[in-house]
Amino acid sequence: MNILEKYLVFKVGEEEYGISIQSIISIEKIDKIRRIPQLPNYVKGIVKVRDELIPVIDLQSIMYQSPLQVDDQVRLIVLQTAALSIGLLVEEASDIIEIPEEAMKQIGLIAYQKTQYFSAIANLENRLITIIDPDILVNSLDGIKEIVEYMDQEKLESESITL
Repeated sequence: MNILEKYLVFKVGEEEYGISIQSIISIEKIDKIRRIPQLPNYVKGIVKVRDELIPVIDLQSIMYQSPLQVDDQVRLIVLQTAALSIGLLVEEASDIIEIPEEAMKQIGLIAYQKTQYFSAIANLENRLITIIDPDILVNSLDGIKEIVEYMDQEKLESESITL
């Protein structure tokens, strides 16, 4: 069996999704999210993780246009993307699995503008897991340029305070 790589599997709505563990910094319980006015609805605010300010993105809001109800099961998956570090708010982060290369199937929906961040579907014996490319996800978000600028400004201000 040819292993492609390891993926963190998590739930959004009733579906399972996966992201390569190479992009993942950490998985956190939700602490206090600092709300920021005038950002898109999918941005819940920012949190501080290991002394870094991270924007919190509600993946359910992006995919299903309904906000995630935060409870004890909700997790924050902190990712490093080319643009910035982000935190994805998900229903639960269940496990890390190895997916064989032959189980990865390309999907026709990749061409659809709003789901271009779906890179493949892992067709496993008893489950289907949609694989997400975090760089494409971040770049496809409306208003991401402004969020990157805001996060850069916050970082500069926090660095000047500590000097």
